[in-house]
Amino acid sequence: MLIETGAAFELVAVDLEKREHKSAAYLKLNPSGLVPTLVVDGEPFTETAAILMWLAEQHKEAGFDVAPGDRLRRRYLQLMLFLANTLQPAYRLYFYPAEAAGAANEAAAKGMACARVEAAWTMIDAQLADGRAFLLGDKMTAPDFLATMLARWSRNMPKPADRWPHIGAYVARMKMRDGLKEVHRREGLTEWISA
Repeated sequence: MLIETGAAFELVAVDLEKREHKSAAYLKLNPSGLVPTLVVDGEPFTETAAILMWLAEQHKEAGFDVAPGDRLRRRYLQLMLFLANTLQPAYRLYFYPAEAAGAANEAAAKGMACARVEAAWTMIDAQLADGRAFLLGDKMTAPDFLATMLARWSRNMPKPADRWPHIGAYVARMKMRDGLKEVHRREGLTEWISA
């Protein structure tokens, strides 16, 4: 979203394989040891959904916010929290089943998480069935950034998000965005999108 808004920012890469997100310096910024962390006016700001909503509010000219009083505001808030509180935790359980269920229950936890992820994408696919271009209609908003990130996370799962018919078309549209192409270029990601 930072790229799409045109906001000035400095990107500091955090190497997850080297566990830099668990270093003392990073934990000082974000005690949960998760990414991303956005530092604004010297103060760390965490939680992807909160960051996206805040950026949308700060850069109204980009059009990614749904303002209080707008008829779509309730759906906007509901969708952001659904993605952050239902879909994202299911991914966490899928990728790290031992954290929640212990080593002896990894397979069962992973299976349950996969079912939750697929149920969430089924609900989203049904919403997109009316032909809308984006999650809330014909205008891209903050939830689209979060949903696209989560769709990418599914790429190696038994049923990737883009296998649902309406989500597949939606993801194809999102992959055409210059901002997403630029993120992939900067991070050297090639397995989901070609820049």
